[in-house]
Amino acid sequence: MASRMNPNHQYRAYLNIAVKAARSAGRLIVRNFENADTVQVSEKNKDDLVTNIDRECQSTIADTILHFYPKDRITGEENSVNAESTDAEREWIVDPIDGTTNFVKGIPHVAVSIGVKYKGETVAGCVYDPILDELFTAEKGSGAQLNDRKIHVSNRQSLNGTIIAVSYPHRKRQYLDEYRAMMNRAFDKCADLRRMGTASLDLAYVAAGRLDGYFEACLYPWDFAAGELMVREAGGFVTDFSGKNDAYYENGSIVCGSPHVHRALLECIRPDLKDFMSKLEEEREAKSK
Repeated sequence: MASRMNPNHQYRAYLNIAVKAARSAGRLIVRNFENADTVQVSEKNKDDLVTNIDRECQSTIADTILHFYPKDRITGEENSVNAESTDAEREWIVDPIDGTTNFVKGIPHVAVSIGVKYKGETVAGCVYDPILDELFTAEKGSGAQLNDRKIHVSNRQSLNGTIIAVSYPHRKRQYLDEYRAMMNRAFDKCADLRRMGTASLDLAYVAAGRLDGYFEACLYPWDFAAGELMVREAGGFVTDFSGKNDAYYENGSIVCGSPHVHRALLECIRPDLKDFMSKLEEEREAKSK
């Protein structure tokens, strides 16, 4: 009987490919950063930019993955490959430039994010900041690293003295009233809030203990597929706004931090949760009609 590959070795193989793809895309980002002559900008939707460099990075990442796994499903912000495949065990969830607006404006806070799902479970991921050359990685059961050094979430026991990352729901402003109320409660209890415009790096920074917690709504899987694994592997908790594990893949709301900070952030969210989720459900029903 043929021996099966050790799962940890298997996940490391996926991670190595993700890192190779992310670094290739990162070189494109650095080459074109702050070079307005090479960047062509268009709007996908109101308040949602895309550039020709996003598309080039997506293509570079896909080419790298498909060289090793030509039948795998790739779900990307800019396009998808083998989307109709029903027998692909692996799915690669890709954001070629997380923080496109920062990239366009010359703000040096962008990342390439690649998460790998195997049989429906996230098992490997990387978030690469090509400007600072910082590579955050994680694989299931092996912890999280920054440039090959082990990282861990902060050990804060409450929101007192914490720095919490947030983001306004700029693409879905109908949620703004509830979201402001949640942010105000968090602000009253923490040291300060940060809004940096790159969800994958917010998650990576929580995993590394640079930020103590983070919450945001209206996200897509490519925003958090790699980062949520990092936080969990770094000892943190990750749920949706209602406290459910993995439900963020369904509703796009995410809250994370150390166990104590995570619990405290859920308390800040809870008073407006019902109204928020009601609006979310109304939007889903409207889309399904």
